[in-house]
Amino acid sequence: MNEPTPGQWPVTEPNDLDTAEADEQGRQHLALAKARAARALPMASIRADLEAQPSVACVRAAQRSWQSEITAVADDVVKQLRNAA
Repeated sequence: MNEPTPGQWPVTEPNDLDTAEADEQGRQHLALAKARAARALPMASIRADLEAQPSVACVRAAQRSWQSEITAVADDVVKQLRNAA
């Protein structure tokens, strides 16, 4: 009943990340993990900020702030891509 499930912490036998890239499946796994982390970590940060707000109105204000900041970053990236082309 107390058997750890795959991915559960603490890990008794961690994967050797140095050898994980030795085969195609290992490379794909690392790429997927990197892609998930690249999205999950910022989203967790945004969620934590929203959950820290004291009221619905504050949550909506923080939401609008996040949206405008993300839009500004996207606009900068688009500008850079157009200038590079």
